[in-house]
Amino acid sequence: MNKKWAVKRITINLTSGEAEILEKYCSMTGRPATDFIRELIRSLPTREMPNTD
Repeated sequence: MNKKWAVKRITINLTSGEAEILEKYCSMTGRPATDFIRELIRSLPTREMPNTD
């Protein structure tokens, strides 16, 4: 495994419908779910998020 990505591992629970949508999207685009989820997370606005420190 590339150590660059071995920072934090999370597990998410999806409904069967959500999992099906994700699987279909990944199948259509040829992209792994982890890449797609990382992209979604990176696109989240961070300027407006309150500081949690």
